Amino acid sequence: MNKVMLVGRLTKDPEVKMTSNQTQFCNFTVAVDRRFKDANGQRQADFISCVAWRQTAAFIQKYFRKGNRIGLVGSIQTRNYEDQNGQKRYITEVVVDEAEFVESGNGQQGGEQAYHEAPAARPATSFQAPPAGSAASDAPLAPKTQIEPSSDPGFGPGDSVDLPFEI
Repeated sequence: MNKVMLVGRLTKDPEVKMTSNQTQFCNFTVAVDRRFKDANGQRQADFISCVAWRQTAAFIQKYFRKGNRIGLVGSIQTRNYEDQNGQKRYITEVVVDEAEFVESGNGQQGGEQAYHEAPAARPATSFQAPPAGSAASDAPLAPKTQIEPSSDPGFGPGDSVDLPFEI
């Protein structure tokens, strides 16, 4: 299996180019923070070369700029070529299959809220019934259930919780 998932920041504005047979592509680099800090307490980053093709390339160029966080799913690919001096060069890059937002337009994290207003806050106990006649409104409901937490340190033995919704 060859699958890569990355979240990082673009190192420059993406630019779509065309191959000789008019296929869109976009080469870019993503700076991905490492999980741990170094001895000086600084977080290190890996700079990972990526390539996106066709509509994915156009999407990235349209919605992302230098410094934006981006989520990518793809696969690792290697290739080689001879440079102008006859030296064999090797390239390892991520071929991007999917790209997605991982922060809002104002730089805050929030995936799907990248270009949408945040939904209005609702109390945890509110439940909105599905519209009448929809498949969801015709679905049977399970009986109201209580959960008996046994290993959660926030509950004692025998404590139970009424859920604010039906399962």
